[in-house]
Amino acid sequence: MTPTVVVVGLGPAGPDLLTTAAVEAIASVPRRYLRTTRHSAATAVPDAVSFDAIYDTASTIEDVYAGIVDALAEAAAEHGTVLYAVPGSPLVAERAVELLRADDRVTVRLVPALSFLDLAWAALGVDPVAEGVRVVDGRRFAVEAAGERGPLLVAQCDTRQVLSDIKLSTDDDLGDVTVLQRLGLPDQSVTTVAWADLDREVEPDHLTSIWLPASAPPVAREVARFGELVRTLRARCPWDREQTHSTLTRHLLEETYEVLEAIEALDVEAGEGFEHLEEELGDLLFQVVFHATLAAEEGHFTLADVARGIHDKLVHRHPHVFAGVQADTPAEVVTNWEQIKRAEKGRASIMDGIGEGLPSLLYAHKVQRKAASVGLDPVADDQDRLGAALFALVDECRRAKVDPEAALRATAGRYRDRFRSAESQAAERGVDISEVWAG
Repeated sequence: MTPTVVVVGLGPAGPDLLTTAAVEAIASVPRRYLRTTRHSAATAVPDAVSFDAIYDTASTIEDVYAGIVDALAEAAAEHGTVLYAVPGSPLVAERAVELLRADDRVTVRLVPALSFLDLAWAALGVDPVAEGVRVVDGRRFAVEAAGERGPLLVAQCDTRQVLSDIKLSTDDDLGDVTVLQRLGLPDQSVTTVAWADLDREVEPDHLTSIWLPASAPPVAREVARFGELVRTLRARCPWDREQTHSTLTRHLLEETYEVLEAIEALDVEAGEGFEHLEEELGDLLFQVVFHATLAAEEGHFTLADVARGIHDKLVHRHPHVFAGVQADTPAEVVTNWEQIKRAEKGRASIMDGIGEGLPSLLYAHKVQRKAASVGLDPVADDQDRLGAALFALVDECRRAKVDPEAALRATAGRYRDRFRSAESQAAERGVDISEVWAG
């Protein structure tokens, strides 16, 4: 017979709000466990083992949930039936219960209870059905609230870090929000706080929730999930944990070149190669998010800051789109771009800022493009005949709107493929490759 875990809800406040079914279940199962003793009704579960130690020692909240599930499964296997008591209702904001129900090591029996949500709707004077309210976990706010416009009730806001993460997940000033604390207890508190002061004025505890009448978290759900994954890898993977900005540079360069190769392999007319490009762009995105995650850990900037920065820069450098400046041709756009960039950076020359570490062809191409942006046709220095010839070829590529790096790589690729074919034919015929090549 499969071991059983009886999950009992302790209600949102003191023992006076326990249901009769909950009291009977607690009395009938002698082997008892509590998610936490930090709850006013915890005293109603005598001789219980709490999981507070897991909260104190686990590195991530997901580790907490996994640790609780493993401990309960092992206890149920040993004792046959165990009781697990959780704050509120077992079906509301209880991730460990969700995981437990999906675990085939045990059978789960739920004993429903009054939820903190019932007290929240009463305190707010809100009909959740009529308002279309969604409840989200404060620890996963950026993911669960992505794309939602509200209203939202945000639970599990138990630390200042959680409140800070919630606030930083959106660029919008949401005005005044309502903070609900210790509902149903003698020191119940329902206060209004300015959004900007959320993580400064509120002293959170395990019975704190936030009511957002309207919200607009900016990060798309999948991007937010990806950012969360990278943070998890940093916490739990030995290789990811050891990486620095410097150690990742090689990988960033490799992934960039693999994106270029995927682009060169595209067959636009046949619609082929796009799945490979999508995959390589994902690998490159991983590098970007990894660097942003490292910077966030160091307190420098976040992925949201990166997105905000490039957004604002592009708006500023496209005055012909956003500020009524006239630019009817691509050449005029490039000219405006270079002048704006020069003013932004405080550079004395339009040539300033070209990366000295760029490959020579790309460096020459950028030099020529910058010169052409102000109407000057580049003229090569003929002191070095070979350098001058290359310079002229790069200029010819630029005029023909051909990327010289891509052109050279494509030619090298065709040469490589021709060589491989000749090599194979030579081996089949038992002759030197030069005979096949010449033929």
